[in-house]
Amino acid sequence: MKVLVTGDKGYIGSVLTNKLLVKGFEVKGIDADYYSDCLLEDIEENYEQISKDIRDIKIEDLKGIDAIIHLAALSNDPLGEFDESLTEDINFNATVELASLSKKCGIKRFIFASSQSMYGVSDMDTELDEEKSKKNPITAYAKTKWLSEVELLKMCDKEFHVVCFRPSTVFGASPRLRCDIVFNNFVGCAYTTRKIEIKSDGSPWRPVIHIEDVCDALISGLEAPLSIISGKSYNVGIKNGNYTVKLLAETAAKYIPNSEVIFTGEHGKDSRTYKVSFKRIYKDLSEWYKPKWDLDKGAQQMISLFDSCNFSETDFRGSKTNRLIKLQELIKNNKYNLSLRKI
Repeated sequence: MKVLVTGDKGYIGSVLTNKLLVKGFEVKGIDADYYSDCLLEDIEENYEQISKDIRDIKIEDLKGIDAIIHLAALSNDPLGEFDESLTEDINFNATVELASLSKKCGIKRFIFASSQSMYGVSDMDTELDEEKSKKNPITAYAKTKWLSEVELLKMCDKEFHVVCFRPSTVFGASPRLRCDIVFNNFVGCAYTTRKIEIKSDGSPWRPVIHIEDVCDALISGLEAPLSIISGKSYNVGIKNGNYTVKLLAETAAKYIPNSEVIFTGEHGKDSRTYKVSFKRIYKDLSEWYKPKWDLDKGAQQMISLFDSCNFSETDFRGSKTNRLIKLQELIKNNKYNLSLRKI
């Protein structure tokens, strides 16, 4: 099977492509190259790669493709607020157009990397499930992910099969690491400064998932029978995978000698708190989705990466591991324009 991965040079894509190759899939990558040089360690990328904005994908780019894993997006809430119209154009319009072209090409499987951010602020009495729980997207990023799911699932039929995966907040090592997501940020901050400052009271709940397990979930969309997954959305997480921000910070600090967690409390009690149910993915995909990682293993894995690359506070705070800072740098250096197109 030949698989097209959009966003193959991102945080998740850099891990996913290698796992696909190891499993024997033929891989093609399409990426706008915003983060291609954000490497903490060397990586072999022995597959076909195209440098192209997903807004510019044409039908000829899809010839010979059997399945698509669509990762490419402005990839979290701060990036989504970078320019709301750009977020809509890249995350929603380009996604729908890519799916439309894929359907015309006869591509059978379209696997969409969605997000749990669509749940927004939730009622904490119940864990959120895929169908019954209210969608309350607050940010531009969350809105585009939810709207994309709605449109993609309308396209699903007997010839074109769509499955949407909604990962918890991802953590763990990647050659193109991100430190602008919660647990990675805590581990990176503790490693480089011996402090973790939390501006809330630490009580909000966050579901988290290791990057390797996210990749396995996406790959299950290639391996599981279409009769099981077609037209469905899945929350991606681990059993008992909902954690308070305080516990995330304390786990990070546990593995960094002489580090401390400081609760400044200046933002008071954070209203963005939610717990998510993962019953559906365990019920439907237990044969293919078998998560192996937890916070402790993930923290130790990141520390090993930091040790091997002499990770510094400059790396932690700079453009190499923070996506919004990188985009601002690319624009400032006249490599990309304000529409995030290459100059």
